[in-house]
Amino acid sequence: MEIERKYLVPILPDKLEDYPCRVIEQGYLNTEPVIRIRRDNDKYEITYKSKGSMARQEYNLPLTREAYYHLLPKIDGHLIQKKRYMIPLSGGLTAELDIFGGRLAHLVLLEVEFPTEEDANTFIPPAWFGEDVTFSGKFHKQLSQHAVKATICFFFLKRNVSVHRYLFIR
Repeated sequence: MEIERKYLVPILPDKLEDYPCRVIEQGYLNTEPVIRIRRDNDKYEITYKSKGSMARQEYNLPLTREAYYHLLPKIDGHLIQKKRYMIPLSGGLTAELDIFGGRLAHLVLLEVEFPTEEDANTFIPPAWFGEDVTFSGKFHKQLSQHAVKATICFFFLKRNVSVHRYLFIR
């Protein structure tokens, strides 16, 4: 069972380069149910995910490099590219901060996985987390389907002089 919350991130945490980072690319062979292929650095896998937003079944199976590249042309939609930073949180939790590239450049999402739904429901995010988009379909598997229609919108945050970017999917 995968139990996670997902957030937009308007401001990157300080010293991001100090955290472990992985380079990920992934594509979807199917979206209902989700069947995803992924390259995570030099590790390859295929994943099945059941329906759901915060809690759902997830099964991961290893793939060979050859199998991954054989399946890659069969993905439905666009290939998603991102860098994932692993940021420790209190309570033994980890924030998985994804900075997207390619067609989704400027999108920054963060996921936190939990041992139970109760833990997920009672979680109080740190101040640097942005909007909770756990239940918004726009920031799940649909990213691969609608990336080409994405527009970049700029928002000025009241407490900060700089401009922060969100990517919204129409």
